[in-house]
Order: sequence, then C-alpha cells, then structure tokens
Amino acid sequence: MKMKADLPDSFQVLPEVAEALAKNMPLVALESTVITHGLPYPQNFTIAIEMEAVVRQTGAIPATIAVLDGIVRIGVERPQLERLAQGDQQAPMHKISARDFASAIACSWSGGTTVAGTLLAARLAGLRVFATGGIGGVHRQPAFDVSADLGLLACSPLVVVCAGAKAILDLDATLEYLETNSVPVIGFQTDEFPAFYSRSSGMKTSARADTPEQIAEIARAHWGMGMLSAVLVALPPPESSALPPELLELAIQQALAEAQAQQLRGQAVTPFLLQRVSQLTRGRSLLVNLDLLKNNARLAAEISLKL
Repeated sequence: MKMKADLPDSFQVLPEVAEALAKNMPLVALESTVITHGLPYPQNFTIAIEMEAVVRQTGAIPATIAVLDGIVRIGVERPQLERLAQGDQQAPMHKISARDFASAIACSWSGGTTVAGTLLAARLAGLRVFATGGIGGVHRQPAFDVSADLGLLACSPLVVVCAGAKAILDLDATLEYLETNSVPVIGFQTDEFPAFYSRSSGMKTSARADTPEQIAEIARAHWGMGMLSAVLVALPPPESSALPPELLELAIQQALAEAQAQQLRGQAVTPFLLQRVSQLTRGRSLLVNLDLLKNNARLAAEISLKL
C-alpha cells in the first residue's frame, strides 16, 4: 500500500496520511456524506471525531475523504471536519459521488464524498480499507434507481466494512447486483446480511469470516486471482441498539410513501428517507446509526492492521 505517484493535481494528501502510505502503515478511509448529509449537527461532527478516534485507538490512521474548495482531501484536519459538519453560509455543501468530481474541481465546490466518491478517491490514493455506515444499492421505487456505489464496488480493490446496505433499499436486488459484479459479501461473525438498522434481513452472505485475519486472507486471495472488485464486509449493528425488523419496515414503508407523494428523485431521496425513518422511530434509528459507524470503523482498523 503506497501513495500513487501520479495523483491528480486536485488531490491534497494530509502529511500524516502521506507518511503512513509511504511507510506501509495501517490506514482506514472514511467517507464524509454522513457528515454533510447523513446526520444533523452537532451529532455529525461528534461522530466524525469519534470514528477517527476509534481508528486511532485500534492502531490505524484515519483518512477522512472530502472535497473543500475544489480540492480532494485525503485526510482532513479538525477545523475542516467542523466546516463540513456545520456547512458554509454562502454555498451549500454538495453530495459528491464519482460522477461529480470533475464539476466539484472545476467549480471549486465543497462537500461530502459518497461511498462511490470515497472509493474512487481512496483507490487513486492507494488506500485499501474503507469504513462506512451502509452502502447504497437498488432502490425499491423506482427499481431503475441504482446507486453508483455498486458500480464503484465492482472496480475498486478495497475492503469495505459496512452494516449492509441501507434498509430503505431493495436488499435482495442489491445482493444480486453485487453477485453479478463479482463482489464477495462476507458476513463478519454471521451468515446473514444485516439490514443496516437491524441485524436481520433473512438473506445470506456469500461467505463468513470470524476474525479480521480471515477477512485479510480472503482479500489477498481475491485480489491475487486478478479480481479488481471490492471485498464487502457486512457487520451487523450492535445488539444493544439494533431495531426489530418489523418496526423498521413499518417506518420505511411510510417514509417511502411520503417520498413518492413528494415526487422526490435522485440524490434527494436517501437523505429524506433516512431523516424520516429517524423521526418515525423517535430517534432510535439515529442511535443505531451512530453506534454502527463506530463499530464499523473499529473492525476496519483491525483489518487494516492485518493487511
């Protein structure tokens, strides 16, 4: 794992991250749309700090990826994290997926990188492990709304630790898409694909690993075969805060009906649904989200140590 020598001029790597890449030290990429679009202030700033702290406590170095004033940042400092969390008064924070980097760079945007955006930037910089909350996938309605996350997972050789796909999605179709694109889905200490806020979805993973060492071995073997796709690690949310599947599904169905009534489309759908599910569960889904983000960051750091 070394920093690519031919990084675009629009990239800026935090010195700590650059040194870690040069010395082959354990690193964990972290996305930033959870800060700019996924959670309210001040919880978004607090969790960003806590996730970086968890990575450090486990023995790895965090590299939160974001775009500020048209510069792709591989690793950000605390004041920059706070700016992402609070937003800019004069210009909105953008939600930056892989397709949006060119516009962001040319137009000097600031914003959070999605899973797809973070995967692209992390791959270019030479990182191999990435922790997020839940990946995007195939939407329930309309079915042709497919997240760019899936396309980038198919061509980004990183270990990606998540709590499954966001439960507002069509999980069965999402898993089928991952299979079509040869993305192994590894359940960590489970044979079942988690449903983000819930530990249970009723769907199976393609394999199981019980230790970070096993995940590292699977990743090495996968890439050793010449595969270029990610290794997706599905870690269920903590049992202490996870929601019952029945309660979660009721909230999702109501949120979906409201989104359809408002004719929401594209990147506006997911933030609306997540916020509405949080309201309908009286904040319980927000607590799960915060817990699983730290949980995922810890496991990603443990895997990075083994890689």
